[in-house]
Amino acid sequence: MTIFKYFTLSIMGILCILNLNAQKIAGKIDKPLNYVSTLVGTQSTYFLSSGNTYPAVALPWGMNFWSPQTGKMGDGWMYTYTAEKIRGIKQTHQPSPWMNDYGQFSVMAMVNNKTFDQDKRASYFSHKAEVAKPHYYSVYLADYDTKVEVTPTERAAYFRFTFPKTDSAFVLIDAFDKGSYVEVIPKEYKIIGYTTKNSGGVPTNFKNYFVMQFDRPFANVATFADSVLTDNRYLVKADHVGALVRFQIANPGEQLMAKVASSFISPEQASLNLKELDGKNFDQRVAEGENIWNRELSKVEVQGGSIDQLRTFYSCLYRSLLFPRMFYEIDATGQVIHYSPYNGEVLPGYMFTDTGFWDTFRCLFPFLNLMYPEMSEKMQEGLANAYKEGGWLPEWASPGYRNIMVGNNSASVVADAWIKGIRSKEIGTLYEAVLKGANNAGPITAVGRAGADYYKELGYVPYDVKIHENTARSLEYAYDDFAIYQLAKALDKPASDQQLYKSRAYNYQKLFDPSTGLMRGKKKNGEFQSPFNPFKWGDAFTEGNSWHYSWSVFQDFEGLAKLMGGHQAMEIKLDSVFTIPPIFDDSYYGFPIHEIREMQIANMGQYAHGNQPIQHMIYLYNHVGAPWKAQYWLRETMNRMYSPNPDGYCGDEDNGQTSAWYVFSAMGFYPVTPATDEYILGSPIFDKVTLHLSNGKKVNIQTQNNSDTNRYIKNLKWNGKNYTKNYIKHSELVKGTTLSFDMDVVPNKNRGVNKADLPFSLSKDDQ
Repeated sequence: MTIFKYFTLSIMGILCILNLNAQKIAGKIDKPLNYVSTLVGTQSTYFLSSGNTYPAVALPWGMNFWSPQTGKMGDGWMYTYTAEKIRGIKQTHQPSPWMNDYGQFSVMAMVNNKTFDQDKRASYFSHKAEVAKPHYYSVYLADYDTKVEVTPTERAAYFRFTFPKTDSAFVLIDAFDKGSYVEVIPKEYKIIGYTTKNSGGVPTNFKNYFVMQFDRPFANVATFADSVLTDNRYLVKADHVGALVRFQIANPGEQLMAKVASSFISPEQASLNLKELDGKNFDQRVAEGENIWNRELSKVEVQGGSIDQLRTFYSCLYRSLLFPRMFYEIDATGQVIHYSPYNGEVLPGYMFTDTGFWDTFRCLFPFLNLMYPEMSEKMQEGLANAYKEGGWLPEWASPGYRNIMVGNNSASVVADAWIKGIRSKEIGTLYEAVLKGANNAGPITAVGRAGADYYKELGYVPYDVKIHENTARSLEYAYDDFAIYQLAKALDKPASDQQLYKSRAYNYQKLFDPSTGLMRGKKKNGEFQSPFNPFKWGDAFTEGNSWHYSWSVFQDFEGLAKLMGGHQAMEIKLDSVFTIPPIFDDSYYGFPIHEIREMQIANMGQYAHGNQPIQHMIYLYNHVGAPWKAQYWLRETMNRMYSPNPDGYCGDEDNGQTSAWYVFSAMGFYPVTPATDEYILGSPIFDKVTLHLSNGKKVNIQTQNNSDTNRYIKNLKWNGKNYTKNYIKHSELVKGTTLSFDMDVVPNKNRGVNKADLPFSLSKDDQ
């Protein structure tokens, strides 16, 4: 080798190392909001979800969200990234396209186009002339040479319209159909009204009252009612109404300001909510929203990741702080009140809504319990109020009871909060509520427990009694019984309560089929259902198959391993999830639902990260003494299934659950078994994570030699001492601690393999 050649290769090697290092963003992130994209997950369709999200313009947990509207009125996919036209800026309370919306109306700006028709008013737009942030949205409406900007508070929003010079600048407010009302008050530069359009879950007296206040007089007023547009008519009430007000813009670039607020309580309360905008101009409100989001996002401070990892992390954290949303308001005396979506009355106290516990019990609520306990405490009070007002804890609320999904996972949400130190003053009411839900079928199948009498008698809901998704229900009920047992024990309830729910937590064993090593539907007479296809989606399971639901034994993976033939057999079964081709049987649905298609195209075998039932599965390698396999597959999932792009999810984002999975996993741990004190270790992707806890303590998570290839834990130190366990305890974390990971390119197969290193399992607890 010549000196020149050696020198050249050395320089190339140094440049390569520098390039690798340059891929990481060094230093503290002062404004994490700058890394958030609200467009992640918006490139979705009915048949294939990349998140099924919309760009929510909102404050954390805000009562009202706003979103650009590309879809037609009533379309659950209100904004899709591939759309070419915008129909308006919509106030929305939609938790997902599958649930659709309520309390909705739309605002649109136009020039020389006096129309309310949603197709005729639509304008071309480009993402190149769009700014989409949590606290601020702007878009250039190309057909009108007009810029529209909006910034929110919790219950109100500020609009700024920048028109060209014209005497025909229009602002339209569309109150949508199914019963609406609009009144224009020219002397006050104001529009008031209400909308009733909803997709269910509301009492008969439901209305969303709104008020829109402009900063200048109207040149002309028109209202429409059921397709008829009439000038100088100021009040309309019909199936579908709205208002169109005209302004004269004297100079190019002149700005028109408008304030909007709404209330579920009354028109007077809507005007009161409008005061959230008092005292600051538009730009000051933008700055305030930026500060609020930076404050909340900065509670989880990450350093030393790539630009894409940072953007993905903070975009996921943003979505983890949207739901459940506030459904309460502040009255004139400063008291917290709410319109009850359960009985239609206006009552004191907190209320939250728009979340499905089937999804979010898994890690979204545990994340809030860890990082935002003050909000969790309010949410627990809201749950107690829901029970008092409706007679049952909701399992899917939007805004009231919705008859969708399975399980009784409100028990987990209540129990995990208490066990994680959330001391709700309503815990007595909540305990009463979880017992009622655990032992009774509700007025709809998604409240209480469908098949409760069968479950109490047999330990499972039979396959042949016309209760669909029976095996999924039974497995979730058994876990929920465990959560109640944990809560009863923590509250020092009678031994009879504790023993009953502890024994019922073992009911999962009744559905394990030794011949296949998987969970299987069982008939009332005790026989397994036949024929059995473990690749059949639906039927006995919920949006998944037996390969997905066989791992839904959150409370006792040690017991599951024994049923499967021991740790090695369970490890092989876990491996099989990734090695079996993504074959499926869709005969229950009659076509491949989007969750099936998302699994099929991911090239991860039967692993279906786009839906919730299997999202914890990778962590189970920690239970069988093979934590390095969890570390490998967790990195693969984070790398393959998430990105900061419009197609950045691999299925439904689902109200923060799929986002919170990434947030937890990127930090290096995950709450596999809510309602316990443990988090299971994974593979942290950042050089440093600092959790700023509400009690003033800090959790410092540091990694050495961390990279995409160095994904294996070589050694872990807890406050400077060697730590071999595959789990960490919440009760120790909240005291403040430092976790120091030394990462390696090869797995350490001697770490985390001893019995004492394995995480909690109910049957271990009994030994």
